Amino acid sequence: MAKSITKEFLSGSTNGRPILVVATATPGTIIHTANLISRDEIYLWAHNRDMVSRLLTIEYGGVTSPGDIFDMAIPPNSGLEFIIPGLILSNGLIVRAFAAAANVINVCGYVERVS
Repeated sequence: MAKSITKEFLSGSTNGRPILVVATATPGTIIHTANLISRDEIYLWAHNRDMVSRLLTIEYGGVTSPGDIFDMAIPPNSGLEFIIPGLILSNGLIVRAFAAAANVINVCGYVERVS
């Protein structure tokens, strides 16, 4: 059976625009909800508009396993930092983000949906 790949907006985005990380604790701001049937290959970048480095936490599909959590420092005013390099998620699982300060980090990206 032939597979099809389509490039999709992040479900937490409006028409592909950056998603402002508002949450400062779990559960984080919704970035993307994976498709129930297909596999979503997720690519994310972050930008810190603040004057100091800020910790960003990505909750990748859950929060119960240490493997579900990615913590990274996003430097100030450095442009887009590549944070999720095409990891696969499916079955309606959710990617969320929270930061050490509200409203200073934007998350951008896209999904390659494999069906």
